[in-house]
Amino acid sequence: MASISRVKERAEEQSSAMSSDQQAAIRMLANDLHRLNQSVMKAVDAGVSVELVRSARHHGGDGNWGDLLIPVVVTQPGHN
Repeated sequence: MASISRVKERAEEQSSAMSSDQQAAIRMLANDLHRLNQSVMKAVDAGVSVELVRSARHHGGDGNWGDLLIPVVVTQPGHN
């Protein structure tokens, strides 16, 4: 759980050399990742396994890229 709570702090540390627009985008990403992690934990607590898998890679055209994810959800028989 400690690593989840540090997502925002790590993103801020890594963004110190970025423009204000880049920093705002990273803050938004960190917040969204925190919410995603909370949702994954809720799903696991509800009785499913969740794996995030890269479905594609977005290329910005200037050498930057980012992974796009989809969830793979697995339930165990008899655990509905």
